[in-house]
Amino acid sequence: MEEAGRGAVCGLLKVVVARGRSLAVRDFTSSDPYVIVRVADTTAKTKVINSCLNPVWNEEMTFSMKEPVGVIKFEVFDWDRFKYDDKMGHAFLDLQPVAAATKLRRALRLTAGETKLRKVAPDVDNCLLSDSFVIYANGEVALDTCLRLRDVESGELFITVKWIEAENTK
Repeated sequence: MEEAGRGAVCGLLKVVVARGRSLAVRDFTSSDPYVIVRVADTTAKTKVINSCLNPVWNEEMTFSMKEPVGVIKFEVFDWDRFKYDDKMGHAFLDLQPVAAATKLRRALRLTAGETKLRKVAPDVDNCLLSDSFVIYANGEVALDTCLRLRDVESGELFITVKWIEAENTK
């Protein structure tokens, strides 16, 4: 588990990098992609998937945080043995909708069931591919979404972000 930021830990931010779609070719006919995830001053990395433009990682990274604030940055690279790894695009996700949904969950005193808490729409200030919803289910506030990679000819990342408050982490 990684610790992001300083101060008392009030919860866990789980980031699931599920898969990529239509990633850019950086070798002759394919790429060997991996993803670097940055939360505050903490970094985690997926495994490399060889020769694949539609990789499936299904990797979960857990970060300890005081609250779900800030931006998660995703950078996709093509692994190369004998030279520098090639950039394959980047995306980001603002945690503000997750933070707002967490406050709403507390205000509504939700403890069970599944509830849609907030709609998050694509705009110029985010990398969302389509409308997404922050939901509360199984003790977690979660956003399941697809991000369009920037500064690259093609590529999308399917990710899930979950916030679990400290009282639910025992």
